[in-house]
Order: sequence, then C-alpha cells, then structure tokens
Amino acid sequence: MSASAGALSAVGPAPARIDSAQSGTAIIPEHLELDVAGAERGLAMGAWYPVNHIPGVYVSAIRPVAVPESILSSFRDRVATLDGVETNAVDYLVAFDLAQLELGFSLGTDHPRLDWSGRESPSMHDEQLAGPDGIGTSSPLARTGIVSPALTAHTVATFAGGFKREHSAFRYGDLARQNHGSHYGFLEQGAVFSKLQPGLATVYILEDGSVGMKTWERQDDAILPRLRHARQNGVPLIERMEVGPGIPGPLVGQWGAGNWSGSADEKLRTLRSGLCLQTAGMQRFLIYGYFSTATPSAMARVFQAYGCEYAMHLDMNALEHTYLALYSRQAGRLVVQHLIEGMREVDRKGGNQLAPRFLGFPDDRDFFYLLRKTTIQ
Repeated sequence: MSASAGALSAVGPAPARIDSAQSGTAIIPEHLELDVAGAERGLAMGAWYPVNHIPGVYVSAIRPVAVPESILSSFRDRVATLDGVETNAVDYLVAFDLAQLELGFSLGTDHPRLDWSGRESPSMHDEQLAGPDGIGTSSPLARTGIVSPALTAHTVATFAGGFKREHSAFRYGDLARQNHGSHYGFLEQGAVFSKLQPGLATVYILEDGSVGMKTWERQDDAILPRLRHARQNGVPLIERMEVGPGIPGPLVGQWGAGNWSGSADEKLRTLRSGLCLQTAGMQRFLIYGYFSTATPSAMARVFQAYGCEYAMHLDMNALEHTYLALYSRQAGRLVVQHLIEGMREVDRKGGNQLAPRFLGFPDDRDFFYLLRKTTIQ
C-alpha cells in the first residue's frame, strides 16, 4: 500500500506515491536555497510546495526509500536494485506549470560542439567528414550562450542542459553501431545544428510553444519544420505509454548500452539531474530533478513515483553541471534563488550586484530557460 503525500499537493503537480511507512515523514532541507512556502517544519516527502513570489513553480523533496515497493519491484529486468546510499539520499524536484510558463533552449558559446565525439567506434568514424553531420563548427551562425536581453525581464528560471559532445555518442550497444555512433542532436530557433537521431531521448518545443518529450523516431523528422528547439541526451529513463504514467526505459540498468557515464573515478552512483513531463488533471508540468547521489535506476524509480510520462537524463557530477536558478523581481530589483546554495559560486559578483549565469553573462554550456507566457519569443 502507498499513500499520497501532503495536503499541500492539492494544488499544483500530482504528489509522489509514498510508501505507507514513510507517509508524513518530513525532510529538513539542507543547502536548499529556494524560498518555499509552508516548509517551516520541513518538506513532507512527495508533497509539492509553492515557491514564494514565483507563481507556477513548485518544489518537492524525496528519498528513494519512500518509493512504494510496488514500484521498486516492477520492471526488474530494466532497473537495477538500489543500494543503501542512493536509497537514503535526498532528491529535490522543481515543477513548472506549462500553462503559465514557456520553455526555451539555448546553445552555449562552445558546447555542445558539432565535431566528432571521440567515443564512436573506428568503424563509425568517417575521416572524410569534419563531424557526424559533415560539419565541425556552427560558423557562421552565432551562439550567444545567454538569454536574449529582450526576454530577461520575463525569465523565471534557467537550468543547465545536457552532456558535452565528447560524452554524446555511444561506444557500446546497438546505438553505437548505427548513425555514426548516434551523436546526440540539437537545434535552436529552428536551426538544426546536429541531426536528431532515432532511438534517443528528446525534449522539444514546437513553434506554438508546446513542449514534448519522446524517443525520437525517423518518421518524427516530418515535424522538423515545426520545431523551435530540441535537445537529445541519451536514452529514456522513463518511456511513454499510450495512456497513464510511463515505464522505465529498456536501458536504464545497462551502463554501457545506456551511455550513462559516471563520476571521475567511474562510479555509476553520482550527482545527476534529469527532466520529466507530468500530467495532473488538466495541467501539464515540466519537472526538473536534482539527484544528490544516484544511479540512473534511482532516477527512474523517483520519476516513476511522481507519475512521469517520460523522463530523460541531463548532466551530472558537479553543481555547475546541475545548476538551476529561479528569478523574481521585488522592489525593482532582481532576486536570484538557486536550487542548492553552492550553485551561487558559478555566478559572477560585482560589488553588491550578482550577475547570474545564463542571464547576466554568456556561458559556454547549453541551457534551458522558462518565460512567463505573456512574452513572445
């Protein structure tokens, strides 16, 4: 048996399914910098709490130990057993109401590159080509690495994107043996910088602003003229079913074939971030997940608990790579809230002024941003 968490979840995203033995258990947040309403006594696991002064944004906290056994025992042919460390690690999720907010994507000034990853096998590497798509740079197109100044006043959030090119191709498994090693694709403002490859987890934004996530198929190339932005990053953590919540992707428990990468010392359990879509009644939410120490299997179990329809990995290993910041305007000044305190170190300071990454100065890494829907991109 499992119990839904917290009365606060009556508004906003659907709460996580919580094991009955953990129902009502609160997490006292450590290093959480967000100003969360109603969290004076801690965050009830799986419940959602509004972020003060930023309508349409919610925060939740969970430990995988609270995921019901009915979920943990499902799809064991796809998901590895969680160890004691990741089971008790605190994970934070931030939800964005897509009725109020619009998603955008920007390439960094340098990453991801367009040349060869170096992970592809020699049989997939063509020495006659500068990169898997035939080009090695984005020139003459400019890559700004910053939210357009015309949009900064309406920007609600930014968060770091996916892997660099050097980690964005497959060395093992079926995907390593096709399409030059299946380098992760991406496009910005309708310009295809790197082809979207079949079999890869993809988040995309259509020209009307609607957001989708799916495992790309070759027939999906038919919608390329309608795409505003897209980013691929590996294979799915949760894949879509025809109705209802999704199920773990088939390669979640396979380190090599899933191209999940690891820490500097090649440990699979490390700091990771991910992204999912959830439908709650008539509302749709984009959910960012921060996993303090997790394998892809732990990420999948948490996203299952939150009823995600589809989920994919983002980046990993450092606060810089899992960066998320929220913005509000109070008394005429910009107020910056970071998901985790240490993320502030990536920003720049000038006197009493803080210039946040992605918003105040260009960055070499790609990122996503969310705007109030009163703006036009």
